[in-house]
Amino acid sequence: MGLTYAIIGCGRISPNHIAAAIENQMKVVALCDTDPKKMAGVAAQFDLPETTSCYTDYRELIREEQVDLIAICTDSGRHASIAIDCIQAGIHLIIEKPIALSIEDADQIIELANKHRVKVSACHQYRFNKAVQQVRKAVEEERFGRLMYGTATTRWYRDESYYAQADWRGTWELDGGTLMNQCIHNIDLLRWMMGDEVKEVIGLTDNLNHPYIEAEDIGLAMILFENGGYGLVEGTANTYPLDLEETLYLSGVKGTAKAGGKSVNLIEEWHFSDGQDDPDAIRNLYKEMPPNVYGFGHERLYEDVKEAIEQDREPYVTAEDGKKAVELVLAIYQSAAEGKRITLPLKSGSTMDYTGRFDQRNKE
Repeated sequence: MGLTYAIIGCGRISPNHIAAAIENQMKVVALCDTDPKKMAGVAAQFDLPETTSCYTDYRELIREEQVDLIAICTDSGRHASIAIDCIQAGIHLIIEKPIALSIEDADQIIELANKHRVKVSACHQYRFNKAVQQVRKAVEEERFGRLMYGTATTRWYRDESYYAQADWRGTWELDGGTLMNQCIHNIDLLRWMMGDEVKEVIGLTDNLNHPYIEAEDIGLAMILFENGGYGLVEGTANTYPLDLEETLYLSGVKGTAKAGGKSVNLIEEWHFSDGQDDPDAIRNLYKEMPPNVYGFGHERLYEDVKEAIEQDREPYVTAEDGKKAVELVLAIYQSAAEGKRITLPLKSGSTMDYTGRFDQRNKE
């Protein structure tokens, strides 16, 4: 019998999660959202049976339902508090990015998950893209040689109508800005590919064209990794009039690769000194054309989490991975606010530390 499954938060991303759960033979036993209309909408979209329970309070769901796995898809600022309650109830989790909005909350999720022997996966589904997996394989096989630098570029567009869909978007308390929301997937990939451990960060952030949100709509950063390699981050929600690209570029002494497209869904460059494969063949083989920037990775992430629960192993994307992505964004925020280099690891930090940072800019 498949795992029992529930989702907390039935907004924009929820159909990707529910579809992935169903594809992996999970039984959807409950939905939860403060808006009953949203629950009704997704229930109708997937023709869920009338026996599927609906809750406006997630605590009631936890008390009343026997659930193996819950996906947390609420506004980002509530991810941690909901996760902690679920973990203490012994429920395995998939947490939408970002896993939390502070170092302290991310640490608590990791600590409690270990204590209660609960599997927690951060929903960085781009790691499962075919193009990304091929680049990762080359990293693990050391085909790049020494990695010298990598770039994570996200040139997307979000207008006022996007932020009007939910009043939490773009706030420091419940979201953060474009780096924490739109760009964190690619930031996760860059850190993962370059060896995870970061030594120093120099960042700049600003709100150039979104006076109706509190946080940044552009962020730039230079990163020094512990292995001596360098990284560049460019993230913006100002690329008029549509999403143009999300690109991961890696360069080593023996190879260069670029995963591009709108959501790192294509191999665009593939050059290695070992000559093991034909670049044109690789470009044709490792490409996907998803209908939106979310890609096809949710199904594969759910498959992995299901296996992690059944085999009692760690998920491919762990809570610690989720924390590392959040930490790098918070380090960029801190560097930009304080005008100096920031050394990692961070012992503390939160999006709330930057409340009011762009208020004057937004009034001009």
